[in-house]
Amino acid sequence: MNEETLALLQQITQASRESLLAGFFVFLRVGAAMAVLPAFGEQSVPQRVKLVLALAFTVVVTPAVMPQLAGLVAQEAVIGLPLATEVVAGFAIGMALRLMVQALQMMGTMAAQATSLSQFFGGAGVEPQPAISQLLAVAGLALAVMAGLHVHLVALFVMSYDLLVPGQFPGPDVLVAWGIGRISHAFALAFSLAAPFVIASFLYNVALGIINRAMPQLMVSFVGAPALALGGLVLLLLVAPLALGLWLQAFKVVLANPFAGAP
Repeated sequence: MNEETLALLQQITQASRESLLAGFFVFLRVGAAMAVLPAFGEQSVPQRVKLVLALAFTVVVTPAVMPQLAGLVAQEAVIGLPLATEVVAGFAIGMALRLMVQALQMMGTMAAQATSLSQFFGGAGVEPQPAISQLLAVAGLALAVMAGLHVHLVALFVMSYDLLVPGQFPGPDVLVAWGIGRISHAFALAFSLAAPFVIASFLYNVALGIINRAMPQLMVSFVGAPALALGGLVLLLLVAPLALGLWLQAFKVVLANPFAGAP
């Protein structure tokens, strides 16, 4: 074996080692995000499936972020810091998107409480919650996947390496402000989507109180409870398509720029 062949083999070995190390760093970020990502990170998804999905995303993302990881790969002797920074970055990415699913679940909980349907099949899912929350969450995740969630996630992971520098912790104050902003946005979105149910419940209870004052002998609770349940289901039929459309638009905005306020 001549010297040129040995030099070529050394170059191939060096390139392979750098690629594997870069893939390992990418897997840390992608794997942490995969634990909480919408659709792909649900509790009902088996752990082996999540692992395969994380590896698949890693294979796709790694070639695109090799330049950003060049400095980190060169410091291969220091592995402990990237183990922490990349996991934190990936978990932050996943939670920014998971909060949007939580917004749908909070909307369903508000709607169920307003229409007295909060205990209807409440423990049927992996996480005990009202049936309306289950329905809205499943429908929202289905819409997100149909809208190309996997493609957007790949673009998001690639973009994250420009905004969250590999091997560096984001500033704690900035990260806290970013998290508070995402949480407040989720609560505001949930209440906005559940507003028709809250308003209808308020008007219903006001009308029920007036009827009770006018006819004290009438058991308004026996008459009003079935009417409230039926009205809630009819209102859900009318409001759910519009609410899911508005949620999908808001989800796409967050998916395109979940790092608003991040370094």
